[in-house]
Amino acid sequence: MIKVYKVKIGEKVYEVEVESVKEVNGTISTPASTTAAPAAPVSALAGNGTKVEAPMQGLVVSVEVTPGARVKAGDTLLILEAMKMENPIVSPVDGVVESITVNKGDTIDGGVVVATIA
Repeated sequence: MIKVYKVKIGEKVYEVEVESVKEVNGTISTPASTTAAPAAPVSALAGNGTKVEAPMQGLVVSVEVTPGARVKAGDTLLILEAMKMENPIVSPVDGVVESITVNKGDTIDGGVVVATIA
């Protein structure tokens, strides 16, 4: 049986599907057809060198942090304007900003690394 939950991370809401499983002798069995989808546009989920990518093409309207700043998961790193909407790009992990690779006024493509969090 699959249940659907809504999870809010920062200002974004995600729908998550959870499939029930049975535990037998300390192991968990799941159907072979189960596949996992990527959760966020980052190259790593935690740890040193987490790269944060722009989820879409747009104009950088503000940069909210500087290298060396401490951030928590969900803190806004920069604001990206796309299709006349301002979209906060947030840190996926707690850490220290290693680098910001964009500046206010830059037009960037989706998938471009905009920051690295250690």
